[in-house]
Order: sequence, then structure tokens, then C-alpha cells
Amino acid sequence: DRLRGVTALQATDGAFAARTAQGHVVTWGAATHGGDSGEVEEKLRKVTRIQATNSAFAAIREDGSVVTWGNPNHGGDSSAVQGQLVNVLDIQATAFAFAALLEDGSVVAWGHSECGGDISAVQNQLVNVQRIHANELAFASILSDGSVVAWGATKNGGDSSAVQRQLVTVKQIQSTALAFAAVRQDGSVVTWGGPYSGGASVGVQEQLVTVQQIQSTRRAFAALLADGSVVTWGSPNHGGDSSEVRDRLKNVQHIAASTSAFAAVLNDGSIVTWGNPEHGGDGPTKK
Repeated sequence: DRLRGVTALQATDGAFAARTAQGHVVTWGAATHGGDSGEVEEKLRKVTRIQATNSAFAAIREDGSVVTWGNPNHGGDSSAVQGQLVNVLDIQATAFAFAALLEDGSVVAWGHSECGGDISAVQNQLVNVQRIHANELAFASILSDGSVVAWGATKNGGDSSAVQRQLVTVKQIQSTALAFAAVRQDGSVVTWGGPYSGGASVGVQEQLVTVQQIQSTRRAFAALLADGSVVTWGSPNHGGDSSEVRDRLKNVQHIAASTSAFAAVLNDGSIVTWGNPEHGGDGPTKK
């Protein structure tokens, strides 16, 4: 009976959290991964949104406060920052940490310190934040002036210093598991993070113009250009190499991604796929 009127569902690696139309939350699964919310049950009222790391949940309430539970080391314990968690608009998550965007454009983070839970090194830069993006180990935020501030695992997107001067007029950010790609207003792209996860786009940089949309698998990116062509980079086994289908990647309307393969819909309604064949890279007609 408790699971009636569910309007949203979120999951960690081992548990679920369902939000009802009345703003109540019901959890089940492994207690170590947030399946037991008994200790905070009375606080889980008027919940508007739930976010999850690998093993903890964070719920935003109507009044902008936050309730957390699950693995305390991975975001389930927010007691150290609880007083700062007011007027929260949004929460994003890496695998092990949370980052909350506040109404005043500031950010509060907690969880594993090396995976985004510690913002002390960039705290004074996190002003007028518009959006927060996350990969598995790092966060990247877009500020109102189009610049970017990143933190978390330094080799996996948490350190953007090598491309910081290029991170201007950014309008959107996409991520693989361990890297980020930022699209700028002029349609160019800036990448950083794990080089084998799409963080190094040097081989295709000159082709990355008039980019409209970027999709990602776990370790590769695919960019859709204004002329309907596609540029890919990152791990070849995850769709980073589209050379075999490049001639067919024309008049592309949309790109979707699985864990390690891409599928593009052309304007005639046909589909072109590439990447790991076990994850859909060989298309719908081949078995």
C-alpha cells in the first residue's frame, strides 16, 4: 500500500527510493546502500526531488532543505554541512559525493573528499553558478559568465587548469565516466579529464565546429554538427572510432548512447550504429 501514487524513482547500486505524489519517500534494498531510511523517515515529507550516489540518497524538500541517508562516506551523512543546506535548487552526484546548488548561486558539497565532496580549493570561485554537471568522480559547474569551475578527482575531470583559458562562453557540458566536454557558444568544444575516456580531443579538434549536441558512452563522445555530420573521439571500443560508418553519418538528426555504443537516427528514419557490438554497436538487424 505504501507504494501507490509513485511519481519518481531513484536508485543507488543496491537500493531504491520512490517519491509519492504527496512528497513522501519509500525505500527498499540494501541498508548499506540507502535501502533503510528509518532514521530520517520523519524528515522525508514534502520531498520534491531525490538524487543518488552509488550508495547514498539525498532528498530536496519543498522548503529547500536536504535530507540524506545511506553510506555515510559516500554522501549519506551531510551533518558537516547541514547548516549550509538551505534554499537548495538542485543536487548533482558523482559516484561518491553530492553537490548542491543554492538559490544564491553558491555550492555546498559533501561525501568522499577526493571525488567531489571537498570544494575548499574552489569555494571562492563558485559564485553565480548556473548549473552543476557530474561524471563518476568529478564535478564541473557553469557560471553565469560562461566560465567553468571543476573539482573532484584531478585526473578524471576535477582539474580543468590545462584548458581553463578556453573555458569561456560555455553553454553546455556533457560527460563520460571520467571526462568532460564543454560546448561553447560558437559551437567549438573543450575537453578535459581522463584522456582514454574522451578527455583528449586533440585528434579531432579542428573538426569540432558548429557542434549542436554531444552524447556520450562511458568512455567516448559523439558530437552532432550543424551540417548533420558526426565527430567521435575517446575509446574506440566504446564508440570513439566511427571511421567504418563515417560515410553513412550524414543528415543525422539525433544520437543516442548505450554504455559503449552509439546509434544515430538519419533524416530518412534509418539508423546507423557503431561501437561495441555487444552493447548495440552492430545495429538492430545483425545477430
